[in-house]
Amino acid sequence: MLGGTASPARPREVTTIEDTGLPFGMLLDLILKQSYFEGTPTLQLLCERSKLSVHIVHTLFRHMQKEQLIEVRSLPSGDYEFSLTSRGRQMAEVALQKGHYAGAAPVTLADYQRVVANQGLTFHPTNALLRTALEDLVLEDQVIRQLGTALATGGSILLYGDTGNGKTSIAERLPKVFDDMVYVPHAVEISGNIITVYDPQSHQALAPAEMDPRWMLCRRPLVKVGGEMTADMLEARLDPSARIAVAPIQMKANNGILLIDDFGRQRISPRELLNRWIVPLDRRRDLLSLAGTSFEIPFEVLVIFATNLSVSDLAEDAFLRRLKNKIKVEAMSPDLFRELIRRACRRKKLPLAFDVEDYFLEACSRRAGGKLRACYPGDLIEIVCGRAAFEEYSAKLGPEDVDYALDIYFTH
Repeated sequence: MLGGTASPARPREVTTIEDTGLPFGMLLDLILKQSYFEGTPTLQLLCERSKLSVHIVHTLFRHMQKEQLIEVRSLPSGDYEFSLTSRGRQMAEVALQKGHYAGAAPVTLADYQRVVANQGLTFHPTNALLRTALEDLVLEDQVIRQLGTALATGGSILLYGDTGNGKTSIAERLPKVFDDMVYVPHAVEISGNIITVYDPQSHQALAPAEMDPRWMLCRRPLVKVGGEMTADMLEARLDPSARIAVAPIQMKANNGILLIDDFGRQRISPRELLNRWIVPLDRRRDLLSLAGTSFEIPFEVLVIFATNLSVSDLAEDAFLRRLKNKIKVEAMSPDLFRELIRRACRRKKLPLAFDVEDYFLEACSRRAGGKLRACYPGDLIEIVCGRAAFEEYSAKLGPEDVDYALDIYFTH
């Protein structure tokens, strides 16, 4: 939703170097690296790159000028353009040996902990709100009621059942139940190291924070991982050559949803994941380490596990107990399956006769062994339309078209 208001956990206004809470040397190194990469930057450009105030950048600029690290010329606009001297380039190269990060200035770990803790997940789901979030899906009323109960109760959610019944689609739509925004930092400083947090693939940004543009005002995030998930993705990872650290997936998902899709098929076993998250799931705090330094972050994450494997084969009771909400997403009833057929036809602008609808349902049920999965109508009608496109005729839906699609789709 585009509406809603920002979280009350606004970042503090930052106008001086002291306000940032960062060492002077770290900020100077950042500006030197940005100047090195830009060649002939202006003060305005450095403000945009570093997300620091004009006053802070001007203070660093005057220091570089005093130390003869830059050569300056004024511009008609009142700005300054400059380039690094040989001494300035040497200092920039030393800074690059410490780390190649040259983006927005980081925030302190203490500020990150405070803001994330103050904009934690709070659910006030109503039946109408949840149905609106899921309106493009066709679901049993019982599933919607159980989802609403799980959101109101809190705790992680396990969506289980046969493949193709919409578990992933349900999880991907749950962020729509939020109508507020959260602040996400570009990066966090930890014991002299910088760990990047803001990720355009995970965070949908609306605008920089007015008080401190080192933060972005975003929708609550949805971070999704599947079979590619490894144990390393749960830790802060430092590139040894670039000396740039990347936040783990649960840190990127803070104040939002982390979807573990195809649970049980990851490169990390359910038991390993339990051992790693047994404390965070209970206490809402996570302990990480980076370059030999341990630090704590909030674990303000709604973790959703989606699986088509047998629950009893996934994990032991200790883990399952921490998955407080277990919701089975089963095959469709005939009435809901008919609605899916109608919706799929409307999307493709295919006319649908009542007798063909009956034939579609019965033939599909027969080929699927009686289990009407939610994915079947859309997938089969895609095949019908694909055939029509290839053979160059206007797509239609008759019994022969249904049979053709079924023969391609099913292996028996």
